[in-house]
Amino acid sequence: MKTKFLILASILVFMSCKNEAKQTPESNMTNDSLALVERARAIHERVITLDTHDDFNLNNFTDSLNYSQDLKSQVTLPKMEAGGLDVAWFIVYTAQDTLSAKGYETAYKSAMDHFDAIHNLVTLYAPDQIELALTSEDVRRIVASGKKVAMIGVENGYPIGLDIKNVEKFHKLGARYMSLAHNGHSQLSDSHTGEVDDIWLNKGLSDLGKEAVAEMNRLGIMVDVSHPSKEAMKQMIKLSKVPIIASHSAARALSDVSRNLDDEQLLWLKENGGVIQVVALDEFVNAKKKATRDGEILSIQKEVADSLGLKWYASIDEVMVLEPQERETFFGYYRNIMDLANAKANKIEGFPPNVNVSDFVDHIDYIVDKIGLEHVGISSDFDGGGGIEGWNDASETFNVTLELVKRGYTEEQIGMIWSGNLLRVLDKAQAYADSVK
Repeated sequence: MKTKFLILASILVFMSCKNEAKQTPESNMTNDSLALVERARAIHERVITLDTHDDFNLNNFTDSLNYSQDLKSQVTLPKMEAGGLDVAWFIVYTAQDTLSAKGYETAYKSAMDHFDAIHNLVTLYAPDQIELALTSEDVRRIVASGKKVAMIGVENGYPIGLDIKNVEKFHKLGARYMSLAHNGHSQLSDSHTGEVDDIWLNKGLSDLGKEAVAEMNRLGIMVDVSHPSKEAMKQMIKLSKVPIIASHSAARALSDVSRNLDDEQLLWLKENGGVIQVVALDEFVNAKKKATRDGEILSIQKEVADSLGLKWYASIDEVMVLEPQERETFFGYYRNIMDLANAKANKIEGFPPNVNVSDFVDHIDYIVDKIGLEHVGISSDFDGGGGIEGWNDASETFNVTLELVKRGYTEEQIGMIWSGNLLRVLDKAQAYADSVK
């Protein structure tokens, strides 16, 4: 099932343990390291690894250029195979725009284009390699068959416009979670971005947003609170008949950014029975560490971008106010710029370190201690801003399992974190939908 991954991992294990042998005088330390990595490899092979947030560029979903090839994007089928990633939730993402008939029309078309792209991947371009799952049973069946699994999440409910019937259309196309806002207030919900100026549109959820929560419950679509405001999350938990998810957020106590959940929100999530999928986006993982490195590396990034004739931006805030096409173009090349700049910076002695997998798993530890193991999962936000040292694309997925094993998590616990917790919430959402049909 993950044979190519195992071959690659064997090479990496051999190399890493050689390095450890140079650094450690006691021979048994090398043996312990080998045994630990071998155990981690076996666990990674057996558990279902599931990433709840992978963006994509529509230009990479064509008959001539698609994920069956090893493109520069952080997620492709070859990278999933190399890293042992079983399940990728591909994201129907629509940037927030004006609350107008024209805005809704454009957003709806964008959403349909994204749905079409995912369906084309699984039915036309690589049906022998990947299949669309709608339930947890589908996930287990497809993984057992040796194929990769595609699932669909909707980031921003904005494209449903003012027609609540569009929620059911999205469900029929495979959507199994949806957030009601992104960066900017929607017609459904206030966004976390309101924290900047304390200006709100809906005081949490609008009436249509409340109706959308009920409709999502009726259909079996999980409610995602990663981008909506804290007040909107509070209202969604009160309204929802089933547990909710935060599809790509982290712990605010460890990185104080508005996209992360504070301790109060984490406790709400625990009481609700939901799950937070910790996201591997450097600023959300460790904002201070990222800021320190950014202050030193920005000039190198600009230099690299200039050499390639590309535009670079000093902050994510500058990127998020771009027109949708400009933003998509930037995300199409930004990771390459970052990789090249990081390679240069890492050759400079004493250069501030990158946010890494250890920092990422610190969030898992924190959330486990705060609200319990059954309420935490994993997401990357690859091709949408995510990526940290050690898990910079899907081919490096094993490193997360390795770090969890190093921290003392058991195979059962790792299985829960990687997929069991999220699939449990999906099962509850779908069981409720079945009960009210």
